[in-house]
Amino acid sequence: MKNGRIAVPSNGEGGLDATRSGHFGHCDVFTFIDVEDGEIKRISTIGNQGHVQGGCMIPVNLLANHNVTALVVGGIGLRPLMGFKQVGIDVYHDDRRPEIKPVVEDLIAGKLPQISEDQVCGGGAAGPV
Repeated sequence: MKNGRIAVPSNGEGGLDATRSGHFGHCDVFTFIDVEDGEIKRISTIGNQGHVQGGCMIPVNLLANHNVTALVVGGIGLRPLMGFKQVGIDVYHDDRRPEIKPVVEDLIAGKLPQISEDQVCGGGAAGPV
């Protein structure tokens, strides 16, 4: 990834030295990493707007409204994954390391895979009522 804004669901106050949240919808904050010409240029954070049952599109819209182009998650449900695809945000997968900085560096270097639909979490996807 040479240019764009990466979002990482983060614990606590976020930032490059923070750890990633295990579930993007329940994270404390999102850390934004702005990348230009393959280099980290700016770090910022925004509080998560909360996640209620069936409200998994709230983070999708939040990140889309903040010009995010890529998201790194350890896990995600199918519904929000489809939502991110609809708004043009690429979702990448890393569930091995909790630290934000090395995962972001791997994404910039092209070492992280995009998450596939067969890797999604079960989550709260309810069937027809």
